Amino acid sequence: MESLFLLIVEIVGTIAFAISGIRLAAAKKFDWFGAYTVGLATAIGGGTFRDILLNAPIFWMHNGWYLGVTGLSLAAVIVFKKSLVRLHNTIFIFDTIGLALFVVIGIQKTLTYGYPMWAAIMMGTITGALGGVIRDILINEVPLIFRKDVYATACIMGGIIFWVISELGCSSIVQQLVCSATVIVIRILAARYNWSIPILRGYADSKNDI
Repeated sequence: MESLFLLIVEIVGTIAFAISGIRLAAAKKFDWFGAYTVGLATAIGGGTFRDILLNAPIFWMHNGWYLGVTGLSLAAVIVFKKSLVRLHNTIFIFDTIGLALFVVIGIQKTLTYGYPMWAAIMMGTITGALGGVIRDILINEVPLIFRKDVYATACIMGGIIFWVISELGCSSIVQQLVCSATVIVIRILAARYNWSIPILRGYADSKNDI
């Protein structure tokens, strides 16, 4: 049951992240191959780096469905592009869903390799956030994680809630659901109420204030 749930989470997360990447690539007028590449990098980038750090087999090199799912995501964007364009928050929605689900996947996999919870939270954050960093670099944007947006912070908070729920003795599925919901709620509230991380003011800003 738990393995089936994690598989569903991984498939949905892959689709969500792939669509977010493809949608942004389409906005930059990339061709189909370019959009597919951006979508795939968004979907597998964080997990690839996580597996390298864990010294684990690279997950997508043992199962080709990640490439296929990204292809289906590209087809969905092509077919339903008018509907997706009308939904102005499409990128935010899919990016948030992918972020939340991949945090869960990263935490769970790290724990299975015997690492402590603090390391699992870091790996969950990397799994969720790094794909978006790679996506933004490929489309020549400043990565969202380095701007004021509440992004990695939401991943960390989700990981902390995962740890708290696990300490209460709840089942793995409950831990994963609550963790995902925490990330999604924080992202939505941050967007709704304009929460942001304070900007680090540089020397030039201080000089101008004199």
